Amino acid sequence: MSKINKVEVHVFQFDAINLGSVRGGGVGAFSYAKGAKTRIAKYAVAIMTDNGLRGEYVTHWVGSSAALGQTLMLAPYLLGREAEQREFIYDDLKRQARQFDHMGHGPLDIALWDLAGKKLGASISELLGAYRKRLPAYASTYHGDRNGGLDSKEAFAAFALQCYELGYRAFKIHGWNDGNIREEAQNLLHVRHTMGDRMTLMIDPACELRTFADALYVGRACDEADYFWYEDPFRDSGTSAFAHKKLREMIKTPLLQTEHVRGVEPKADFLMQGGTDFLRSDPEYDMGITGAMKIAHIAEGFGVDVEVHACGPAHRHCMAATRNSNFYEVALVGPDAPNAVPPVYKCGYSDQLDCIGKDGCVPVPTGPGLGVEYDWEFIAKNRVALHEFKL
Repeated sequence: MSKINKVEVHVFQFDAINLGSVRGGGVGAFSYAKGAKTRIAKYAVAIMTDNGLRGEYVTHWVGSSAALGQTLMLAPYLLGREAEQREFIYDDLKRQARQFDHMGHGPLDIALWDLAGKKLGASISELLGAYRKRLPAYASTYHGDRNGGLDSKEAFAAFALQCYELGYRAFKIHGWNDGNIREEAQNLLHVRHTMGDRMTLMIDPACELRTFADALYVGRACDEADYFWYEDPFRDSGTSAFAHKKLREMIKTPLLQTEHVRGVEPKADFLMQGGTDFLRSDPEYDMGITGAMKIAHIAEGFGVDVEVHACGPAHRHCMAATRNSNFYEVALVGPDAPNAVPPVYKCGYSDQLDCIGKDGCVPVPTGPGLGVEYDWEFIAKNRVALHEFKL
């Protein structure tokens, strides 16, 4: 066994070009702004043991200051623990974060899985018993803007065509942040009219619609346009099982919920109360790979599908080992705007728009652990804080 004797948390920054923050920023709160340069902060975790093992993870969408605070709170609890006892550690960290939203737990668990894979010379997907090496992917757009990017239904349709030509066979719309229901409905209908049956289409208002009535209006447009799922429609923040059960009873389009319901137990409750058709999981958001796989299995037990939220190497490994999952989310993308994930890969790994193959799929990394090589020189050069915890 391997005793954890050190945990490092490196906070670093990088610039994203042609992206501006929306309403003061936040996770994913960006949209196209020509010529803009936005400074983005993320953090990297490294876990070391007394026998020379090292597990690593660099955050993607979970890397907010709120999540960082929780990671720093939880990291000391790893010291002196056996790194291989991920289930035991998961259970203890979940209790320690019970007063919070658990968002800082995931990066630590993922780094422990990376360590285990490197110790055994196997990829995480191999450890999980994965059965696929390529994952069907969808392009998940930035929110609509008023700046010459995704600023009209015609622009969304043109971008869907661009994605189709790259190889994508599925496309998800994030509409405008003001929640204009007629504009939202016209947009999703226009994209369907443009694409016909060539692409699977989804919509995620990201909880921007103001009322249940607004959600119903857009949902009926989803029915007309034959959308694959309708996700987090309105301002309950995606947490009311009762409201979404009522919505399911009034429209035909399947609902995808529980991105904002954290962990396996409340997701099971949400599903049992009839609040969703698909479950959401995310190894960053849902307490790591350990937590994400629990959610995949509870979904399988109920005979429903689980869709992995967002992107990253950990997400690919989880989906590779999940039978009941349909699409990998390349999020967030737009014309002339990068995916605002950190540029820290020396091995060619990418979640940028052009990561797709002509078969409409992305590959699962095959090297030990996460199967990626991080650019620690870049992280150190752009580091703004280093937190170290030692025995």
